[in-house]
Amino acid sequence: MARLQIAPTKSNLLALKDQLAVAQNGYDLLEQKREILVMELMKMVEKVKLLEQDIEKQIEIAYPSLRRMFIAVGRNQTERIAQTAKYQFDLSEKTVFIAGMHFSTLDVELPKRKLNYSYLNTFADCDKVMVDFFELLRLLTEMASIRTIVWRLAREVKKTQRRVNALDKQIIPKTQETKVYIESILEERERENVFVLKALKAKKERRFDEQAN
Repeated sequence: MARLQIAPTKSNLLALKDQLAVAQNGYDLLEQKREILVMELMKMVEKVKLLEQDIEKQIEIAYPSLRRMFIAVGRNQTERIAQTAKYQFDLSEKTVFIAGMHFSTLDVELPKRKLNYSYLNTFADCDKVMVDFFELLRLLTEMASIRTIVWRLAREVKKTQRRVNALDKQIIPKTQETKVYIESILEERERENVFVLKALKAKKERRFDEQAN
């Protein structure tokens, strides 16, 4: 691991100690954030799995209803009835607060269903198709919203993991190694200074003794 290219001085050592403390504290906070994000991501993935099951069940209900309608009134009449069903769907941006973070997703507001009993020779089975497909649309809309959040959470987990790895594998080890290196240089200088001072003191004492004799 390469050291940081800085001069081995006391001021730089103090600065390195501060940087190391900040880096280690940042690592702890990011690791906590990563763990929370992963837990939230797992919860959302579980929701997706449950919702997929609901969608599969609703598909098994809705499409047989549509086939029964084809049999009952015919494809042409079904198409004419479908043309009378006009709805306005409102899209809006929704902010979701998860793990201390804001995630934006699209929210679809479904319009109120209109049932067409006795209209254009329709009957309850035709309206059941509308009910079944509205429920399927609601589930698909919810799935789209949740999948968006899952994608954004996964991206945030990946970004946080990269930052954790950078601190753990690069920044903290380099800073620690540089700190140890500077400390060893300063200690060596201190020993040299002590040795020089002792040598000067001994020389001064010898000179004093010579003068006294």
